[in-house]
Amino acid sequence: MGLLLGLDFGTGGVRVGVFDLARRALLGESEARYPTHYPRPGWAEQSAIDWWEALGVATRDLMAKLGSPRIDGICTATTASTVVACKRDGTPLRPALLWMDCRAAAEADRTAKSSHPVLAFAGGSDAAEWLVPKAMWMAHNEPDTYAEADIICECLDYVNFKLAGRWVGSRMNATCKWNYDSVAGKFHPELYAELGVPDLAGKLPSEIIAVGAPIGPITAAAANHLGLTGRPMLAQGGIDAHIGILGAGTLAPGELLMIGGTSVVHLFQLAGEKKVDGFWGPYPHALVDDFWLVEAGQVSAGSVLSWFAQDMFALDAAAAAKLQAEAASLPVGETGLLTLDYFMGNRTPYRDPLRRGAVLGLSLGHDRAALYRSAIESVALASANVIRRMAELAIPCRRIVSAGGYAKNSLWLKATVDAIGLPVELQPDVNLSIIGAAASAATGAGLVPDLFAAAAAVTGPAVTIEPDPAAHARYRDLLEDYLEASELLAPLSRRLAERQLRSGQHAH
Repeated sequence: MGLLLGLDFGTGGVRVGVFDLARRALLGESEARYPTHYPRPGWAEQSAIDWWEALGVATRDLMAKLGSPRIDGICTATTASTVVACKRDGTPLRPALLWMDCRAAAEADRTAKSSHPVLAFAGGSDAAEWLVPKAMWMAHNEPDTYAEADIICECLDYVNFKLAGRWVGSRMNATCKWNYDSVAGKFHPELYAELGVPDLAGKLPSEIIAVGAPIGPITAAAANHLGLTGRPMLAQGGIDAHIGILGAGTLAPGELLMIGGTSVVHLFQLAGEKKVDGFWGPYPHALVDDFWLVEAGQVSAGSVLSWFAQDMFALDAAAAAKLQAEAASLPVGETGLLTLDYFMGNRTPYRDPLRRGAVLGLSLGHDRAALYRSAIESVALASANVIRRMAELAIPCRRIVSAGGYAKNSLWLKATVDAIGLPVELQPDVNLSIIGAAASAATGAGLVPDLFAAAAAVTGPAVTIEPDPAAHARYRDLLEDYLEASELLAPLSRRLAERQLRSGQHAH
């Protein structure tokens, strides 16, 4: 029959969808939310138990809507690295460290001092968001919890364990976030020992499985929790945005996937190894064999816009829509403001978790619309900065496909396309992580021969958005200001962030 269940664990909740491979159509979706807690500045935590409960709620709701069809394959995509410390039976020992949690900045800096060759796959160092620095932080700051943990893993691995009863790791996550050597097919305990966590390899899921490969049928208990009538095959998944490459059909070199949401992720593949300073990677075999995956992105994007509209201005949905319309009426770069989007650090191209946001040029004559307009421009300029860096590295960018929050915020979409200055193929109202997970599920269930065929079978139509040449010219000028301000403010920004972190520690 070819019905596939894709699971997408995002920052705010889990979304599930059933994809009909024969009809090339998503039959339905459902979502359940879970909370995030921010115990200190720069920290963000969630409950692994909340994930599992939310998955049951969302999936049972969807099955009821669709009349409980028989599912052939299932696959999970999650945020990364959202890190869990638990017992072998899955009992969590502490709240999970959410992907955006940047408490491990000092540990990430320590990885940059290592000369271990496997770090070349990560561009020379790990990010504060990744599993290894977070495990280092835990070992140093919560040694009892770290010692008691049988398993240190990601949200993906935890959910897969709850589904199939096996501790396995995704080759994607392991290569991109754990310093796994996917060329040699092994971990390097000597690196972990150098970083102060000599036993980490023994706590990670040791069996590494490629994206799309079968893990096994889900358990009867999991099927009951999800409201499924059978026990579909669970295929290995990966990082939510990265799995979206399958849903977008951007596997070929020269094709870029750009997903806008809480953050923005830019993803592309290379035909061979290439030095990509300022980016993350290149990661060999992360998604498919013999290709090198490269990741770029913005830690804060849609979250910056919601922070202004909801947290700072306290607007409801109707008022926020009015604010967006007012901001759209303002010409590009004419507010006299320049905003830097580094509210939770920078991922690309500066790789600096301690950069912080700024609004320059403020006067008593500025209003909320001007502030929001400048925030929109800052997030768009950050994407343009990524494309600028790709050009500097002579990385081709012949095609850009996008989805996510852009489809819900027309001003953000237009600003991004104009700032980049290249056409963007938008897949509106499509969750590429769910579609990509369905493609992986189809591969694991044996319904298609490989991930390339799976991507071709699930990719849907897109609408091409063309840039406005006049607006792009203005954004080019703004980008110069953005780059200058980023360079000048970086040292002060780091000092302020370090002071804030020290203050937060003393308060607790």
